[in-house]
Amino acid sequence: MKTYNASGKTLSKHWHIIDAQGKILGRLAVQVANLLRGKTKPEFTPFVDCGDHVVIINAEKVKVTGKKEEQKLYRSHSGFPHGFKEESLRSLRNRRPAAVVERAVWGMLPHNRLGSKQITKLKVYVGSKHPHEAQKPAVHETSKVKQ
Repeated sequence: MKTYNASGKTLSKHWHIIDAQGKILGRLAVQVANLLRGKTKPEFTPFVDCGDHVVIINAEKVKVTGKKEEQKLYRSHSGFPHGFKEESLRSLRNRRPAAVVERAVWGMLPHNRLGSKQITKLKVYVGSKHPHEAQKPAVHETSKVKQ
């Protein structure tokens, strides 16, 4: 018996739309990462991009639990002397609300060329409007995600 490996020609890509209003950030990010990787499909192959496109709306209304709003820090370094930057979740949410969701999903994807390709299929929008009506995204049921 031969092992089945999916190829890009045989896979079908679907579009999903997820409303992030009232959802917990980490639980939502896990579900989105699984859709982007294609882990919900029976023909999942770890080294092939077999995931779907995901559109997230109302990114500014995502919830976090505990004291993460003040205590969670996003750190970066430019590579230059004194180039260290640190920002709390609250200030990042005020400055760029979509970046909070994007960073949470990116943290759950593989950090290699495949993960970089998969993250391009994620579209995050502040508010309920998005320009992807032509793709006819299906509303993805997030009932499994606790609120």
